[in-house]
Amino acid sequence: MARAQGARSQLAAAFETTYGTAPAGGFFQMPFASASLGAEQPLIESELLGYGRDPLPPIKDAVTVDGEIEVPVDLEAIGFWLKAAFGDPTTTGTSPDYTHTFTSGSWSLPSMSIEVGMPEVPRFAMYTGCVLDRLGMRMERSGLLTATVGLVAQGEAVAATSQAGTPSAWNLQRFGHFNGAIMRDGAALGNVVSAEFAYANNLDRIETIRNDGRIDGADPSIAALTGRIDVRFADTTLMDQALNGTAAELEFSWTLSPAQSLTITAHAVYLPRPRVEIQGPQGIQASFEWQAAYDSAAGQMCTVVLNNQVAGY
Repeated sequence: MARAQGARSQLAAAFETTYGTAPAGGFFQMPFASASLGAEQPLIESELLGYGRDPLPPIKDAVTVDGEIEVPVDLEAIGFWLKAAFGDPTTTGTSPDYTHTFTSGSWSLPSMSIEVGMPEVPRFAMYTGCVLDRLGMRMERSGLLTATVGLVAQGEAVAATSQAGTPSAWNLQRFGHFNGAIMRDGAALGNVVSAEFAYANNLDRIETIRNDGRIDGADPSIAALTGRIDVRFADTTLMDQALNGTAAELEFSWTLSPAQSLTITAHAVYLPRPRVEIQGPQGIQASFEWQAAYDSAAGQMCTVVLNNQVAGY
């Protein structure tokens, strides 16, 4: 009897034409490091009295389908998740170099069907009506550069064979921390130890009464772009901004070549006043938990530009 192993697991995804209905084709094999996407249905214990000390059987509660997927920040497949987070991009350029521009603020987000396969069992779980709720990344000096994708789905259907057909493959070419840079108002931001940011659609689950226990949809609410910057305390540039309550533009970028890059720009970032602590003889650091907001000059809160050789998403 075969035992399921993560090394043999498979993940395929495709955008849906109709919410909650898996498409007949168009699936892509998605690179991933871990996945907690799944359905769960808790039990409600009986509250009835008069039947002795032993409880009566529990009943089933509503089904919840959600979870996270950790994916590499790469040159091609990351565009799939960016489309899920921001909506359709504006694509310009000619073969072989294309520029995909994603912007925040869209009221219409695409839904996806995602199949998580364990061929040894066999178990192929198709999750339909998946909408991206959160996309987060962390920048450091070394290590693997990954993104965490948070999803809200409508339902799960388990089969013994794959329903994704033969998925198309991406040309996997990863960005690394070595390729990263952080700019503030067009100038390199120095003394940064680590940085993280997360874009959230803050989905509103439409939890109507249905005989299958599923939700009717997940609608985007007010978006949020937040993050944290840990810096060595060497100057008062960020502290002065925090005290003055002014906004600055932060740009996070990774570049493999002029035609292969990913740039995430938060156009108006506000910093809180942090506590500066001395915790010993080592260097002193300050942490800024920043928030981004709509910028009238840019016309949006956030812009993501992906340059690669993919004609369109």
